[in-house]
Amino acid sequence: MSDAKTIDAAGRSPLGFVLCLSSTLLKVERVAVIGFMALLFGLILLNVVTRYTGTPIYWIDESAIYAVVWLAFTGASAMTRLRLDFSVGLLTERLPPRGVKVARVVATLFTVLFGVSLSYMCWIWMDPVGIAAAGFDAKEFAGQTFNFLYTEHTQTLNWPTWAVSLIMPLFAVSITLHGVANLIEDLDIVPRRVHHGFPMAHAEAAS
Repeated sequence: MSDAKTIDAAGRSPLGFVLCLSSTLLKVERVAVIGFMALLFGLILLNVVTRYTGTPIYWIDESAIYAVVWLAFTGASAMTRLRLDFSVGLLTERLPPRGVKVARVVATLFTVLFGVSLSYMCWIWMDPVGIAAAGFDAKEFAGQTFNFLYTEHTQTLNWPTWAVSLIMPLFAVSITLHGVANLIEDLDIVPRRVHHGFPMAHAEAAS
C-alpha cells in the first residue's frame, strides 16, 4: 500500500482522527507561542520604559512571569509533537535499526504515560467534580476539602489562581495527545507527517 493510500485509510479511522486533532492543536500552539513571545517582549519593553521614566507599573513583573510560564508549557507541548524535545543518544547510537525503533517506541510510551499521569494529578488537584458538587462556591469547597485553589488570587494582578494554573491540565492533555500521535507514527501505522510552519522540525534546518 502506498503512503498516500495509507494516510487516506488512516485518516478515516480513530487513529487518523487523533493525528488530525494533534496537527490542529499544533497549529493553535504555534499561534499561541508567537502571541506569548510578542506579549512577553511588550511587557519587558514597557517595564524598561516605565522604570526609566520613574513610573514603574507594579503588575508588569508578575504578568511577565506568567507569560513565560504559559509560553514554556505551550512550547514544550509543541516540541513534543515536533520531536524536538531533549533526548540522550548515547545508547541508541550503538543499537541496530530495529533496536533504535524499539527504543523510540518505548520513549514515546513514557511520554504518553507521563501525560496521562499528569492529567490524573491535575484532575485530583483541581477536582472539577468536587467544586461542582459545592455549587461552585469556592469557600464551601475549601472548607470541605481543604483545597484552597479556588479561593486564592495572584499577588498583584489579583487574578484567580485556578485560571492561571489552567496551563497545567492543558499541557497534560496536549502532551498526551501529541505523544499518542507520535506513537502511531513510531509504530509505522502511518508515515511521519511534515509539519509546515516549523522549519526547525527538520534536521536540515536544525543543523
